[in-house]
Amino acid sequence: MHLSSICSFLSAFINCFFFKVFCLESEFSLKGDYLLGGLFALHEVQHAEPFSTPEAIECFRYTFSKSGYQMLQVMRFAVEEINNSTTLLPNVSLGYEIFDHCSDMKNFPSIFNFISKNGSIKPKEKLNNYQPKLIALTGPYGSTRTITIAPLITMDLIPLVNYGASSYTLSNKLQYPSFVRTIPSNKNLIEMIIHIIRWFGWNWVAFLGSQDDYSEDGLRIFNKYISNTGICLAYQEALGQQANYSQTLKKIDMLKINVIVVFAVPPYARKIIKAAIANDIRDKVWIASETWAMNQQLPTEPGIGKIGTVIGITERLLSLPGFDKFIYKDRRTINGYSTESNIQSKNKTCNQVCDYCPLLTAAEIINENPSFSFAIYAAIYTIAHALHKVLQCDMNECHKNMTAKPYMLLEQMKKLDFPLNGHQVKYDDNGDPTVSFSVVLWNTETNPPRFDMVGTYETYPEITFNINNSLLHWHNNGSVPFSNCSVECKEGFSREPNRYHSCCFLCKKCPRNSYVNYSCDPYTCSPCLESEWSDEGSTACKTRTVVYLEFTEIHSITVMFSATCLIILLIAIFCLFAYNFNTPVVKSAGGSMCFLMLTCLIMSTISVFFFFGNPTSVHCLLRNVVFAFFFTVFLSCMAVRSFQIVCIFKMAAKFPNMHSLWVKHNGQWLFVGFFSIIHLMSCVLWMTISTPIPSRDSLTFKDQIILSCEMGKTVTLSVVVFIGWFLGFLCLLFSYMGRDLPKNYNEAKSITFSLILYNVSWIVYFTAYLILKSKYVQLVNAMTQLSSIYGILFSYFIPKSYIIIFQPQKNTAAYFQTSIQNYTQTISRT
Repeated sequence: MHLSSICSFLSAFINCFFFKVFCLESEFSLKGDYLLGGLFALHEVQHAEPFSTPEAIECFRYTFSKSGYQMLQVMRFAVEEINNSTTLLPNVSLGYEIFDHCSDMKNFPSIFNFISKNGSIKPKEKLNNYQPKLIALTGPYGSTRTITIAPLITMDLIPLVNYGASSYTLSNKLQYPSFVRTIPSNKNLIEMIIHIIRWFGWNWVAFLGSQDDYSEDGLRIFNKYISNTGICLAYQEALGQQANYSQTLKKIDMLKINVIVVFAVPPYARKIIKAAIANDIRDKVWIASETWAMNQQLPTEPGIGKIGTVIGITERLLSLPGFDKFIYKDRRTINGYSTESNIQSKNKTCNQVCDYCPLLTAAEIINENPSFSFAIYAAIYTIAHALHKVLQCDMNECHKNMTAKPYMLLEQMKKLDFPLNGHQVKYDDNGDPTVSFSVVLWNTETNPPRFDMVGTYETYPEITFNINNSLLHWHNNGSVPFSNCSVECKEGFSREPNRYHSCCFLCKKCPRNSYVNYSCDPYTCSPCLESEWSDEGSTACKTRTVVYLEFTEIHSITVMFSATCLIILLIAIFCLFAYNFNTPVVKSAGGSMCFLMLTCLIMSTISVFFFFGNPTSVHCLLRNVVFAFFFTVFLSCMAVRSFQIVCIFKMAAKFPNMHSLWVKHNGQWLFVGFFSIIHLMSCVLWMTISTPIPSRDSLTFKDQIILSCEMGKTVTLSVVVFIGWFLGFLCLLFSYMGRDLPKNYNEAKSITFSLILYNVSWIVYFTAYLILKSKYVQLVNAMTQLSSIYGILFSYFIPKSYIIIFQPQKNTAAYFQTSIQNYTQTISRT
């Protein structure tokens, strides 16, 4: 059984492969100096039935394809044009052998015919010695068919210049070293489709293909290239002949997908579109790949206008001058060709038979889909130009004595760069051409339907993409159809993923001091920098204004002027007291301790100047720590001065021993030294544990950064403040105890007034610190320090200075003695 089947196959193969037929006038063959091969799908196999024996397919038994026949005519036209040229291959003629290639797997006899030499094939023959029947080959149409036969062609480095296989797999030169094509690859086509989708802002799309290398390659590239583009592939399916097309389209409709990419060969594309019409699928955008973008039959289907808008991608439609004239001439010749000869050819020649070809009119051929016409035309001219270079032709003749082998043409093809009908033909390292696509819109409202070019995509000499929106007439009265999983968020709202696809999201308003950058990450509300701010729902951050007390502000100038005047007054009093050191007024004011008190007040006043300007660590130390230390030392002097007066007048008599010890050991200086050391230690502790440092307040005002000084931890600061307030309390206590002392020694009113002013000033400051949040809190701090010092100056030192200058009669020992005697008499009476 098996042996008889094999014998039957060999018999059919030998009859088909080795039988010679004389067909001088046949459209399938032409004699010439160099032979070209052509593979065209003159028939389409819809459902190839499996044979019980391994035999070659007979294409004429299947559906005739006018498009395939038109492609064949383009090759014949190109060869005739080259043969008639006086500049390209001037004294060399090209011939051709063309076969009907209608099947993916059962057209091998024609391939064996091409690669044979004298009826035999020698696979291991050296390239230099082997000369196959043809010099180069163009075709076949379709990626699967090309991938099937390419290994047989490329193993001998026969140039396979293809016009209709766009699978990106064929760009692999390790697998297909002699493959060259004149149409862009699927990679370029997918890039074009993505450009269109992004141009109109769509992101919710479906991808339908067929179960072949062309569609599988396209789907793989599409999935790869849409990453990081914001496009979501909501539905994808590779449909077979027996697939449920209606169910697929209903799923797409249910998912609310309004943009459908149909990346399939014509038979499958026709099934998809017809199923859409039958199932009343309406108002979609259909993106057609170049295989069916200019299909002549589908636009005439009843109900095609209801399915929506069809946008096709095709190679730039370049005219072929003289082609129409060639076809009309050829039709006249064909009409004189006898029917008997056709029958004989059908009986004797394998896949070089076309019953319907002679029946076509010239108009039918010319009006057929021109998508691949220029690609075929360019393929023949590519072979001719390569052969021209191999034969070292000039304008007049070629060196016909030179031997041209297929691999030599392949080497020259890589270097080609020539103009052809206004288009530059050149190839990259992968054998792929420059990209020149057109975007066409199906206008089905006219009769006959029209293909309107609405956009272009070019990669040479530079990448350009453009669509003229004004030429697009959408199915929904002019507006661009919506095909997004979610409505785009309003400005300032970030996307919150809602489902598996990144295109499906909810919108969330960005909070204050954050923003959403749609170009980088539309899913995240990014925080602003510390130096920036933003309102709710922002798309960018604004720069904050940095504010601090500047030297040039009127408030700052006023306070610094007051501090300068205060320092001058204190220095003047210091000098006045030094000059009148031995006078009773100076001694009653504290004697030598007055100079320590005045020095502390001067240093405390100097610290005010460090409240202005851009705060630094030094500024913070000098404005806070210096004032706290020196003013506390001054308070200790005031406290001991008040105590000493009370001690002399009221305690000396009652506690003479204690008074003696106080005087003998300089108790006042011990008291001042003790509290100064205690306070110095607390200040060191303050600076060590929580040093006052510059701070940047960006919370109080949204658009400002307030530069100030951080006072440090509350505990250490509280210790420092407590010592100062405790000494102030002692001053009030001792001054109250001495309220009935002689007038010259009674300082209760002045000290009480100055300390009340001191406490009120600081209460005001701390209240302002808690309530007022601005740079002027620091101004209040500086004014509080100044008011404390001014209060002491005018209540304690100015009155004494007035007596020294304007009432010298009261600055005598006698006057003070009289006051003491009067006080003693008053006490004795009571």
